[in-house]
Amino acid sequence: MDFGAIRYGRLHPILLPLLTLFSLSAIHFVNASVHTYNREEFREVGNAYLLAGGSEGIVASLTPSPSSSSPVVRTSVHDGLSFIRFDNITFWRSQEAADQNSDIENSSGLVQVVIFEAADRDDIGGSAYGGQRSLCCTPDLAKLEGCKEGEVIRLRASKDDKWPIVLNVHLSGNSLLTEMDNTAVYITKTGMYNLFFISCDPLLKGLILNGRTLWKNPDGYLPGRMAPLMSFYVYMSVAYLLLSFIWFFQYVRFWKDVLQLQHCITIVIALGWFEMILWYFEYANFNNTGVRPVAITTWVVTIGAVRRTVSRLLILCVSMGYGVVRPTLGGLTSKVILLGITYFLATELLDITEYVGIINDISGRARLLLVLPDAFLDAFLILWIFTSLSKTLERLQVKRTTIKLDIYRKFSNALGVTVIASVAWICYEVYFKATDPFNERWQNAWIITAFWDILAFALLCIICYLWAPAQSSQRYAYADGIGDSDDEEAESLTRGTSGGDLSLVKLGKEERNYDSDDAHDLEDDARADKGE
Repeated sequence: MDFGAIRYGRLHPILLPLLTLFSLSAIHFVNASVHTYNREEFREVGNAYLLAGGSEGIVASLTPSPSSSSPVVRTSVHDGLSFIRFDNITFWRSQEAADQNSDIENSSGLVQVVIFEAADRDDIGGSAYGGQRSLCCTPDLAKLEGCKEGEVIRLRASKDDKWPIVLNVHLSGNSLLTEMDNTAVYITKTGMYNLFFISCDPLLKGLILNGRTLWKNPDGYLPGRMAPLMSFYVYMSVAYLLLSFIWFFQYVRFWKDVLQLQHCITIVIALGWFEMILWYFEYANFNNTGVRPVAITTWVVTIGAVRRTVSRLLILCVSMGYGVVRPTLGGLTSKVILLGITYFLATELLDITEYVGIINDISGRARLLLVLPDAFLDAFLILWIFTSLSKTLERLQVKRTTIKLDIYRKFSNALGVTVIASVAWICYEVYFKATDPFNERWQNAWIITAFWDILAFALLCIICYLWAPAQSSQRYAYADGIGDSDDEEAESLTRGTSGGDLSLVKLGKEERNYDSDDAHDLEDDARADKGE
């Protein structure tokens, strides 16, 4: 079929429902590589009745495989074979349709199972005299294309005359049902494969399908576009583990001087590592079984939602100067907590619809309603973060605390680069999906997901570097009122001298000015809270 017409705005009437069905079938990989059909009803599409059975990227078999369509051979999950296997597929027709046939007819209805690679989509269907394309062969097409009337139009692929695969299943006599043989179609070429169940018999309107299909890659049931993520989460787990060793070494070494801000950073590191470990085990289980248990996946996405929420609140608190410029958030505490709860709920709901397995019941419009609140809250958080960061920098400039100002400038630059990278990547993601409507670049799709985890980890590393635990952390964390003087030593807020002596300010000067400066700081904090 001319699916390329979709890209250029020439939509044939038959392509509109087919595009919808392709979209639905492409979603199947999110749920599992075991596609279950529970009384699924065929839909009328053009001159055919059709049911989309699924769409997945499959890597070619690594070991010699039987013929393209063979009886089922039970083997190990990691046997190097790729296939689409049919298990207990049963077709039911209505009593009215069955009564129109006698019990002695050998074939009283035909259902065809069509498997084709996305690149060969134009080999299914045909058009008479340049008119509307049809899935089923008509009298005119039979003369032009040489197809058999009442069956799916199948053109031989230029590179392999065995593809697309078409399997015929016949209903006999006036029986209500027929069962398909448990066969397997072995995959010898890497590609995005689609499965359709099609009937060209008008008497089979309302046909119902029961059963399941198993889609397997050489190393397991994990869909091809998700398989690289399992290895990616191993590397991310190791990266978080190394970061946690370095951080906890400093944390234990200077535990008496640890700030509240550094406690929050510790929580984010632990949540990030835990999330990467859980994602790996969830994918490993998916790879071995072909299904994603609801309880396990819900637990994983919940940990991820908590980690993202805490991470964003951490950045917001750092931007406000919490733990470094100001001892508390003051009147903003309740607002930050409320925003955090709202963001967690929105993220949790969106992630559940994405991963837990109910996405097939969510229409595109309903899913958009779930994406919008999350996107709005992210935009609001970015605006609040940069507004707070700007005010914090202004306060540091007024107080002439150059050491802290230098730290916040570095943090501001890192945050700006992160936002620019995020916007650029979102534009690329939109371009990637817009120019690949049939997921033919599925082997690179995992990078879209991986980028966000890498970016979050990179920003966390920068925060850990700027606010690493040190001997001087606790004593000078809240000393905003003490300006830099000529006799100050240019030493980082979070660094002590090798001898253990603190030299950020002179102790005598601190004793003289501490009381008056602290009172000024409290007044400044109150005014800043009102302004924010």
